[in-house]
Amino acid sequence: MRKVDLRKKNWKNDPELLRIKNRGQGLESKYAQSVLEIIENVKKFGDSAVFSYARKFDKVELTSENVRVSEEEIEEAFKKVEPEVVEAIRTAVERVKKFHEHQKENSYFVTEPGIVLGQKVVPLESVGIYVPGGKASYPSSVVMNAVPAKVAGVEKVIMITPARGTFEVNPYSLVAAKLSGVDEIYRVGGAHGVAAIAFGTESIPKVDKIVGPGNIYVALAKKFLFGTVDIDMVAGPSEILVIADETANPEWVAVDLLSQAEHDELAGAFLVTHREDVADAVIGALNETLKKLKRKEIAQKSIENFGTAFITRDIYHSCEVANLIAPEHLEVATKEPFALLDYIKNAGAIFLGHYTCESLGDYVLGPNHVLPTGGSARFFSPLGVYDFVKRSSVLYVSNEGFRRVSQPAKDLAECEGLEAHGLAVKVREECSQK
Repeated sequence: MRKVDLRKKNWKNDPELLRIKNRGQGLESKYAQSVLEIIENVKKFGDSAVFSYARKFDKVELTSENVRVSEEEIEEAFKKVEPEVVEAIRTAVERVKKFHEHQKENSYFVTEPGIVLGQKVVPLESVGIYVPGGKASYPSSVVMNAVPAKVAGVEKVIMITPARGTFEVNPYSLVAAKLSGVDEIYRVGGAHGVAAIAFGTESIPKVDKIVGPGNIYVALAKKFLFGTVDIDMVAGPSEILVIADETANPEWVAVDLLSQAEHDELAGAFLVTHREDVADAVIGALNETLKKLKRKEIAQKSIENFGTAFITRDIYHSCEVANLIAPEHLEVATKEPFALLDYIKNAGAIFLGHYTCESLGDYVLGPNHVLPTGGSARFFSPLGVYDFVKRSSVLYVSNEGFRRVSQPAKDLAECEGLEAHGLAVKVREECSQK
């Protein structure tokens, strides 16, 4: 992990800080053309294209009869998953549901003489959630995507996840899907799976929105299909930033940084501290812990690519640096973490205090772990119930109300040169005066 000293006047122009700040700009253009080709073929040829890509990429033979996961397969998954893991998933579902219940929005109306105005909040009819498959197991991803959709009132939640080679879908994901209220599951993934639920095929239903993480092909497919369907966000590699003072435990901070570095060679792990001795202690602990990790090679590459300890002037300067980077996960490992909350503006999720490790948030605390990455926390929010509803404006005007607002409407129509707009008001005005 490299050290970068920001205790200088022009610290915002530091090359390493700028590299980190701009880490999320642009997706790899070399994949774009192949993803667009996959999307176009699925749009044209439906099932046959989807099944052909599944054969090519996932080494699995899909048909209209076997692409959907059966109830029997889901029941069998419960027999394969350890009882304690089933209970852990139940706990996660309960806590995530309880937290997200507070995010529900209500329709409302406001009135004035002769006018009723309001907003009608309606859940989306169908949502698709993407869950990575293969050797990896991501039941927590299922929970975080499906539960808020169901809390919002989405009628049909469709899950797609690839089955590779053995034809079997990950049993942990199936258990999580059942417990989270997923309605249908299809064993297809990749860009072709995303395109399938965006357009709908002979065997796979179309949805209104697609959420959930995936590789570069999945991310680009979601990006290119935005407009055909809604999407949550174009997520990049995971990242964590820890603000630490002299009270931080170096070993704890090191492990937390590595908890994201082990995800991906492009994951970001950033330490921000005004104590150089803390930075040195964390780097030492990180190097020692790294030797023991099973995913050492991935974590090592991640640290080499993006692992950085920034040295700041003081704790408030540390908050400024964190706001500039706008991390997905932000841990505040300080003596008085709540005292810094007002100074933190840009972060997907904020973990306050020494015991609030990011891992707890990933799994069981309740807030959503689907978070903005690559600096997009400056303008994006965590996935939530609000992502699974749509809002319609409601307007009613009586004769009395019409007379109160008709003149400014005509004036604005004339200002904009839109004659028919003005006439629509004028013909009613003439009638209302009779």
